[in-house]
Amino acid sequence: MTKRIESKYKIDRRLGENIWGRAKSPLNKREYGPGQHGQRRKGKLSDFGVQLRAKQKLKGYYGNISEKAFHGIYKEAQRLRGDTSALLIGLLERRLDAVVYRAKFVPTVFAARQFINHGHILVNGKKVNIGSMRLKDGDVVEVREKSKQSGIVLEAIASGERDTPDYIDVDHTKMTAKLLRAPAPADVPYPVQMEPNLVVEFYSRS
Repeated sequence: MTKRIESKYKIDRRLGENIWGRAKSPLNKREYGPGQHGQRRKGKLSDFGVQLRAKQKLKGYYGNISEKAFHGIYKEAQRLRGDTSALLIGLLERRLDAVVYRAKFVPTVFAARQFINHGHILVNGKKVNIGSMRLKDGDVVEVREKSKQSGIVLEAIASGERDTPDYIDVDHTKMTAKLLRAPAPADVPYPVQMEPNLVVEFYSRS
């Protein structure tokens, strides 16, 4: 198990929120931060602290993306015409690992990345093993034939923990998912409030 996979169990407690809305979140048992000083009363965050926290939460939600990769996505959103915060969310939701997770082919975004890396996913009929691949409108994601009866896939599909959003057309019988469009922030089924506008403010400071 890699350090990044292990870190998902700490992200919720460090941020003080069950950011994936999972029943297994350690925050459901202990609502304080990790470590021996986790129960100490927290002081009020500065504006910078609030913005940093918003960035950490959004970055963590998408599988704890590296800072370099996340900042690169922000810079791309900034170059595009329109609302940078909305474009940032749209670009994140176009990632292959995000679509595999949204389609409920796997239980977590971390599992989505691993599932893709191990060659279980096809995009438009071709095997892809890069979770950060950017999908276009109309691209079809499919679980490889040999992997359709995988326990992790069947368990995720049967789970009532979350629903599939309407910007992805999912057929669990065929194990396919078609990205219809990039969503607006309000369309994304985040279990907690995300504040991409604060992420933009954070990066605008530098």
